[in-house]
Amino acid sequence: MSKLNSSAADALHGALRDGITLAVGGFGLSGIPADLIEAVRDSGVRDLTVVSNNMGVDGKGLGVLIEAGQVRKVIASYVGENKLFAERYLAGLLEVEFTPQGTLAERLRAGGAGIPAFYTKTGVGTLVAEGKPLAEFDGETYVQERAIRADVALVHAHTADTDGNLIYRFTARNFNPVVATAGAVTIAEAEVIVEPGALDPNHVVTPGVYVQRLVQASVRVKDIEQRTVRSRTSEPVPA
Repeated sequence: MSKLNSSAADALHGALRDGITLAVGGFGLSGIPADLIEAVRDSGVRDLTVVSNNMGVDGKGLGVLIEAGQVRKVIASYVGENKLFAERYLAGLLEVEFTPQGTLAERLRAGGAGIPAFYTKTGVGTLVAEGKPLAEFDGETYVQERAIRADVALVHAHTADTDGNLIYRFTARNFNPVVATAGAVTIAEAEVIVEPGALDPNHVVTPGVYVQRLVQASVRVKDIEQRTVRSRTSEPVPA
């Protein structure tokens, strides 16, 4: 049965409501489900808890949800390049739960695997471990971290079939696979969509069993957070 929807808004229909936890793939502006994010903004839902590596930049990616005042809490590994995000956090207008990047990835993976909690050494002896259970294993202290299970997960893939099997491209893969498994409802946008059987099963990263809805991603310029270039030179490069 095809999981393909006619638009991002249609794919989100009935899945969104105020106060839900929304997990979103991507890293900055790389591999973000931009169409789905904009459809969330246009839906007008509020009081969202957003789980993502970061919140993009001002006016782009998840930054549009910050600007629209739709986010109550963010679970992320860093503030990144979003100035409004930082301003609202420092002003006490936005609740932020900082989580080490590897721990965040594992919390999402654990949520998708049905593992309620796990122990890690990362954060022991710091503010990250405050108020969390500690345990000793083989003479080392570990802190307990709870898994993350989102009400809705949004991901971006390069290629998908209409059954929802997903393949990612290069670094745009980033957090998308773990986010895809962590959602009670997972909605994917893909740049290329093919018929079932067209994908090599050995190349599929996220099996379609994890994906409930799919939409064709629009063609758009892929933004770069910070473009760094150097001057061209006619001098020969040293061997």
